[in-house]
Amino acid sequence: MKLKEVPTMEKPRERLLNVGVENLSNEELLSIILRVGTKNYSVKDVSNNILSNIENINELNNIDIYELSSYKGVGLIKAEIIKASIELGKRVTNVEIQNKMILNNSEVVHDTFKSLFVGLKQENLLAIYLDNKKKLINYKIITIGTKDQTMFHPRDILYNAIKCNASGIIIMHNHPSMDIKPSNADTLMTNQLINACNFVGIPLLDHIITNTKDYYSFFKESENR
Repeated sequence: MKLKEVPTMEKPRERLLNVGVENLSNEELLSIILRVGTKNYSVKDVSNNILSNIENINELNNIDIYELSSYKGVGLIKAEIIKASIELGKRVTNVEIQNKMILNNSEVVHDTFKSLFVGLKQENLLAIYLDNKKKLINYKIITIGTKDQTMFHPRDILYNAIKCNASGIIIMHNHPSMDIKPSNADTLMTNQLINACNFVGIPLLDHIITNTKDYYSFFKESENR
């Protein structure tokens, strides 16, 4: 059924006004974002096609824009609209990250940056650079790895630390498995980075592993031993 054949009160935009955006289905939300279909496919068809190609809505966050554009009835412009909408939604729900905000304990760091890892199916390594009062100078995704590991070289982190004149570094990475227990590789990576950071005089202040809900802090755990 084409959208114009749907009774007015059952159309996505009318339902949004009548029942609220939170009560719309994923198909209805996508149809509102896309606005129109194509010559051969209604916007309902396009939305259903997108959803039929993914296991759950969170997967949209991980699909490359060019892969998304190849779906039936989508194309590059609609793919751009979808990806922009996803990013805007993430930014709205993120804790606002501001330069000079104080990051003086692991809980604050985790609450501030955890949303950057929501929905990711690969390990990402984030480096956070602080001044001598533990105020944020800059942050940067250093590497994107696989489902169960991320590889990096200490110089990748230290190059940016020196460039922004940082006095301390915190690294944070996610475990898509949701298990926040550090692996042997995580521990080895942490020890190597501690030594490299100490050598150049910019200490590693913490290494946090997140599943976006809970977290593990290497330095917090070491203090509790």
